[in-house]
Amino acid sequence: MQFPWGHQRRFNSYAEYFKQNFGRRIQKLTIDAGFTCPNRDGSKGSGGCTYCDNDAFNPSYCHPEKSIKQQILEGIEFHEKRYRRATNYLAYFQPYSNTYAPLAKLREIYSKALEFPNIIGLVIGTRPDCIDRDKLEYFAELSRSKYIILEFGLESCYNATLRRINRGHTFEESVAALGMASQLGIKTGAHIIFGLPGETKEAMLAEAEILSKLPIDNIKFHQLQIIKGTAMAREYRENPGDFEVFSLKEYIDFIIDFTERLNPEFVIERFAGEVPPRYLDGPGWGLIRNDQVLDMIEKRMEERKTYQGRVLSV
Repeated sequence: MQFPWGHQRRFNSYAEYFKQNFGRRIQKLTIDAGFTCPNRDGSKGSGGCTYCDNDAFNPSYCHPEKSIKQQILEGIEFHEKRYRRATNYLAYFQPYSNTYAPLAKLREIYSKALEFPNIIGLVIGTRPDCIDRDKLEYFAELSRSKYIILEFGLESCYNATLRRINRGHTFEESVAALGMASQLGIKTGAHIIFGLPGETKEAMLAEAEILSKLPIDNIKFHQLQIIKGTAMAREYRENPGDFEVFSLKEYIDFIIDFTERLNPEFVIERFAGEVPPRYLDGPGWGLIRNDQVLDMIEKRMEERKTYQGRVLSV
């Protein structure tokens, strides 16, 4: 069968997307530029999202006390040892909200990253309430010569959930931010978490149709992982019945059900998250790695003879 994304994998793969568009592997270098979030600094709230602990997923070389240049040099050294074929990189500004600063500060930060000839673009993780027209026009200008994508943490399509996890923004703000960025020709990414408190499997599956109508280029999925020391860890201990905790087997079939309902134009970057077991304060999947989970998902998709967008109804 010929799939619309032009390769034989049963979903619109991020790795294949870069091979098709750049002819080679592109590796992300995570950078912590010392940003914060409006639900941490008192602007909209304090404490941050109830599930959040950025230390659980930051690589060892990534630390805000280091300069942008030092983090990039150490990141390149790290990835050259791990992936010998890696020669071109995306600077991935991941921790916290990486547009939550005046435009002049953003220009200073991102220009430093783009000084490196083997940095071909930027991946900028942020929130939908941390952008404005001037910032978007700046990113649109950069995107004329570099690969630029704004990765918005949507997390859920439901405002009741967003309030419960202390996001500090609404789903309507997410829709507006994606629309503004897309209108200016900026690539957009979205991040969604499955298993947030109060959401049923049916409610989570229904998000596929909601998201499929939005101007999203790339999408990342993350099963909820309860991290030690977070507000959500306390909430989980007090009310475990409010959480839909997926076993690995349950998640594989769930995420395939979701993918069947998802817009085939969306490039799927990731199906699941990975946190070192020492950080977990709840059920986990043991020492299994993301590449193993991906293998299981693709094998199960073949068994079910299904693919991304197969039952899309929009």
